[in-house]
Amino acid sequence: MAKITGIGGVFFLSKGDNAALAAWYQKHLGLSLESWGGAVLRWPDDKAEDEGMTVWNVAAKDSQWFSPSRSSFMINYRVDNLDELLAQLRANGVEIVQGPESHENGKFAWIMDPEENKVELWEPMIWDDKNKSA
Repeated sequence: MAKITGIGGVFFLSKGDNAALAAWYQKHLGLSLESWGGAVLRWPDDKAEDEGMTVWNVAAKDSQWFSPSRSSFMINYRVDNLDELLAQLRANGVEIVQGPESHENGKFAWIMDPEENKVELWEPMIWDDKNKSA
């Protein structure tokens, strides 16, 4: 049987100026934009000890996970140094909605983009109970 082998892309509709929103992601999250306006993320660029993975999950209709966003999606971006990125974001006036938090599989924080989409930032670690205090 044929099956899904990974995430091929992340696409979402801008509520306003799509180029300005892409530029915000470039400035604040370091997304390297291509000449056509989008970005290409490659696994070899990710040096995390889990060797790269993408998590897929469907949230329950009454989930508050995406709150305070009213969007029906949330993108989780893998990051190489969450503490450093959060310091950069704060210095640039980006509000941290929640976090940082440590969990068994890494550190997490949440921000809102200019169009009120909640964005999850994840510094991955190998799943381990001792990581809860990392």
